[in-house]
Amino acid sequence: MKRNPSHRALLYGRSAVLGLVVLVLLVAGVLASWDSAHHIVLAKGREHGTMTVTGCGDEVCTGAFAPGDGAAARARVSVDSSVAARKGDRFPVVVKPGTDEVVRTGAAGFLHAWVPLGGALVLAALVIGGGLRLTRTAWGAGVAGGALLLAAFIAL
Repeated sequence: MKRNPSHRALLYGRSAVLGLVVLVLLVAGVLASWDSAHHIVLAKGREHGTMTVTGCGDEVCTGAFAPGDGAAARARVSVDSSVAARKGDRFPVVVKPGTDEVVRTGAAGFLHAWVPLGGALVLAALVIGGGLRLTRTAWGAGVAGGALLLAAFIAL
């Protein structure tokens, strides 16, 4: 049974559109992650230290910054409250240049920074498996994204 040329064009078009959707999901996940991750990955020359949480609001937690080598002490810095911080917690941080905002470092901070990519991988796996019919690739992307999300949950 021969396929109609227009049917073949529709199949290629569907694959191209779904491939573009996967690409957009993954690029969006990387860009959303890189906003915080680059402070951790490229931390050389930045102010490192330890934050002691003194209070948390709906979106941010604030506290004192105890400097490491070459950093200045700060009475008040802020971190996203989504890093599982509670009053009295202490954890290593790096200061975002030119601000009083900090990003959690170490394994927990690194994994937390890449959570948007983990979510994007899980979403992309659904498109890869359901739309493109690439089940092994979909399982690989889904397991990788799920493992990243689980590791970040456990680390925090």
